[in-house]
Amino acid sequence: MNRPSVVDRQDRVAGAVVGSAVGDALGAPFEFGPAGVYAARFPDGVGTMCGGGGWDPGEATDDTQMAVLVAESLPERDGLDLPDMFGRFRRWARDGPKDIGLQTEDVLTSGDPWDLAAALHFQVNGRAAGNGSLMRAAAPAVYFARAGRVATMDAGRRIAALTHGDRAAWEGTAVLHELIRVALDGDHPLAAVPGALDRVHEDHRERWATVLAPGWHPDAATEFNGAVWPCLGTALWALRTTRTYENALAAAVDVGGDTDTVAAVTGGLAGAVYGFEAIPSRWTEPLHVPLPGYGDRVLRTPDLLALARRLDSDPCGAIPTNIRTP
Repeated sequence: MNRPSVVDRQDRVAGAVVGSAVGDALGAPFEFGPAGVYAARFPDGVGTMCGGGGWDPGEATDDTQMAVLVAESLPERDGLDLPDMFGRFRRWARDGPKDIGLQTEDVLTSGDPWDLAAALHFQVNGRAAGNGSLMRAAAPAVYFARAGRVATMDAGRRIAALTHGDRAAWEGTAVLHELIRVALDGDHPLAAVPGALDRVHEDHRERWATVLAPGWHPDAATEFNGAVWPCLGTALWALRTTRTYENALAAAVDVGGDTDTVAAVTGGLAGAVYGFEAIPSRWTEPLHVPLPGYGDRVLRTPDLLALARRLDSDPCGAIPTNIRTP
């Protein structure tokens, strides 16, 4: 197991939040492409924010936009205010973001109440285990990390359930929250997988254990990596088989498919392990996050760093117990 050099918590926190956004922007131009396109584009191994596919160089997608909405709601509302979070999502979706997952769009534009929309969508469609629940996880994982494993994983489930009615998505998001929490404490997330799996709902534990196993490879995926299982499995594989943040991101994007989200998840994990200072400046300098529904706001790396500091420094608000829970 590869272990990074000593990195302080503040750098890991910044690495998780900015690292996820960087992965999103790096992977966006390659979305839905075949495996190997990243290596073909950058045969010398020095990848840049190249843009393409409708994205400007360094432009983050819906993955980071939704993550910012979560990250701003938590400290502003002094904890997990799910109706507020859903309202922010809905305002964003109504303004026509450049990209939005089909499932997420259906839920947010249905007109159904915040606590029923995802469940009703799942009842009708029977499929709701998309990786959109994972892409926005780095920021809330930072916020709840100091509250411990149970609170961190529970928050992951509740936030996932706002847009994804399938418990598989809730459990995968809970696992990702826990792995980031462990990394922020300076321990390696790969070593924390068994403990996280112990807290996964028993009906979903075996399937998650399969894709998070040390020997799993993206070629073994039984679904497109737009689903939660291969998305998180690929992120752990990329972390396990590389030694740097940069190489982990390159490996994740080179798998192809849903590259922005796979790289966002990988970037959040790898950033928490290696820290912000390990992220190449050629990736952080052009990074920018437009925020539809909120005027002309565009967040850049300094804004994300400030948001990361606030998430880590604000007291973790209580998780409400008087509302419907997963």
